[in-house]
Amino acid sequence: MQANTRKRILIIFLMVAIAAIFFHFNLHHLLTLDGIKAGQNQFQALLSANPLLVGSAFFALYVLVAALSLPGAAVMTLAAGALFGLLWGTLIVSFASSIGASLAFLVSRYLLRDAVQQRFGNRLQAINEGVEKDGAFYLFTLRLVPAFPFFLINLLMGLTTIRIATFYWVSQLGMLAGTLVFVNAGTQLAQLNSVSGILSPTLVLSFLLLGIFPLLAKKILSILKARKVYAGYQKPAHFDRNLVVIGGGAGGLVTAYIAAAVKAKVTLIETHKMGGDCLNYGCVPSKALIRSAKLAHQMRHADQYGLQSAQPEFSFRKVMQRVHDVIAAVEPHDSIERYTALGVEVLQGYARLVDPWTVEIKLNDGSTQTLTSRSIVIATGARPFVPPLPGLDEVGYVTSDTLWDEFAKLDAAPKRLVVLGGGPIGCELAQSFARLGSQVTQLEMAPRIMIREDEEVSELAKASLESDGVSVLTGHKALRCELVDGKKILWAEFNGEQQRIEFDVLLCAVGRAARLEGYGLEELGIQTQRTIVTNDYLETLYPNIYAAGDVAGPYQFTHTAAHQAWYAAVNALFGQFKKFKVDYRVIPWTTFIDPEIARVGLNEQEAREKGIAYEVTRYGLDDLDRAITDGAAHGFVKVLTQPGKDRILGVTLVGEHAGDLLAEFVLAMKQGLGMNKILGTIHAYPTWAEANKYVAGEWKRNHSPQKLLVWLEKYHTWRR
Repeated sequence: MQANTRKRILIIFLMVAIAAIFFHFNLHHLLTLDGIKAGQNQFQALLSANPLLVGSAFFALYVLVAALSLPGAAVMTLAAGALFGLLWGTLIVSFASSIGASLAFLVSRYLLRDAVQQRFGNRLQAINEGVEKDGAFYLFTLRLVPAFPFFLINLLMGLTTIRIATFYWVSQLGMLAGTLVFVNAGTQLAQLNSVSGILSPTLVLSFLLLGIFPLLAKKILSILKARKVYAGYQKPAHFDRNLVVIGGGAGGLVTAYIAAAVKAKVTLIETHKMGGDCLNYGCVPSKALIRSAKLAHQMRHADQYGLQSAQPEFSFRKVMQRVHDVIAAVEPHDSIERYTALGVEVLQGYARLVDPWTVEIKLNDGSTQTLTSRSIVIATGARPFVPPLPGLDEVGYVTSDTLWDEFAKLDAAPKRLVVLGGGPIGCELAQSFARLGSQVTQLEMAPRIMIREDEEVSELAKASLESDGVSVLTGHKALRCELVDGKKILWAEFNGEQQRIEFDVLLCAVGRAARLEGYGLEELGIQTQRTIVTNDYLETLYPNIYAAGDVAGPYQFTHTAAHQAWYAAVNALFGQFKKFKVDYRVIPWTTFIDPEIARVGLNEQEAREKGIAYEVTRYGLDDLDRAITDGAAHGFVKVLTQPGKDRILGVTLVGEHAGDLLAEFVLAMKQGLGMNKILGTIHAYPTWAEANKYVAGEWKRNHSPQKLLVWLEKYHTWRR
């Protein structure tokens, strides 16, 4: 490390020394238009006497000027035209400028890149990915536009991951057009009175065309790429639809809604139930169950509110019936009738891609229909992942999809329920069924539940579940299931020892897997890696086929599916004019255990993993008046901010109504508002939302100007 440091210091010293000599001896005056014109006759005489020596010296000087980012490269390019003519001048400058630029690139990379990437690696991730994917195009575009300083391009590109070989050849090719223009102008040096004389209206127009050329080139390349992708398929002369959407969950519904709103002819295809997982198996039924379970919990602890505690008496069958009633009440929002009225054609059946523009639908009535569409959006969602556990089929199991119908048949909650999985779904269901009378054992293979949250949040969640009677077993790996004398047994491993757990019902809640099979993706060569592989615009291999929602990732939330749907719909319908990259910068989520856990942006463990500097500001809800009156004075608001600034990097909320309180921070992060703006906003008293204002107040207190306050104290003392 010390040797590398000494080398860097030596290089910097040499560069500074050369630059000092350059300016000390007024060599920079030679590289001005007046200096070149004044010495033109002398240069010509030397060139005639020894052309090889003068040409080599000029070449070496140009390389040095470009490598050290010294002023004068533009004038030297003119001089090359004046001294060597258009052909030789262009040849010399083309190679000298590219070599000099590459040396500057290497110096920047050696001296600065590691330090910059280490400190700002997370912020530069998108740039690094873009350079890795389209770095040559970006560089070529910059080289063609002379308004952007070439020396700055050299230094900045050195900080990226682009290969030196790529940098060199793209630079030489990209700078060639500008070199020709300047060298040609240099051949007319005697008639030029200033560098601005080069920029005649004709040349300005030429430069504008040069700037537009990369865009045209990219468009041509995309057309050629598309022709290659679509080779072997016959594109229809006419299309039945502007858009076909496969899947009637959140992603598909919003996509179809937007298409109909802009008067596109759109068909939505759903195999089973409209509304998808969220309405029928996920968000809606689980929150209905959570509400009933919470009321039962409050009845048992009514003494905390000055009332008589009571053991709740209820019919489990009626509780589950209420869940289905809630689904039925929400169902019209996602119904066929509503979307038909909005202008969407809804078909119930199983869709399969035949070619990039054709969808074959096996309708539920047994018939088959084929539609051609200019664009297609795949929004087929996800299903619960069932682990390949030996004996699982023998003992039977339910998932977050199937339990609602299976449990609706029961007169009482399962006596002994095992929940596999310590993520949000597993935690919500484990707590709810424990509150409704089940003896719940929750297994998680990781060292803690809610592994994506900070450790203190995981511990709080575990404590909350255990207070409701859930036996939370972390670090336990499920091995196999057995059916012995009519008893259902799960064997798990913990610290090298096997444990035997008897149960009546086993609930698999270990995650969800995207629905990828049976839609013709494999036959069309559309790449999948746990989800459908898409670019930043949600395009698949075929630019007219998009994916949105759980099947596209990277998040599996209803609100992110709806968020992606806007991009999928707009890009699919209007992408020929303008395409929009999906914005994942501010994604909130909530786990609806009691107390709720809500988050947006970074938490502490993610910030540490990514090497992002942060400050933490905390406010305990045990101090909030409304929390005290509601008997829910537990939890906290934790905000991560940029050191020394009020810019919000992330927020974690734990407490009653945490998911609702989070919205203010989501808005602030999305719109670039900081803690000062939240502090300056009036919040009604007494409300839960005051917690947001108070945590902003804590941040302000931590950043108060202490020295100024000392002087203010002296001022007020003097005033007295």
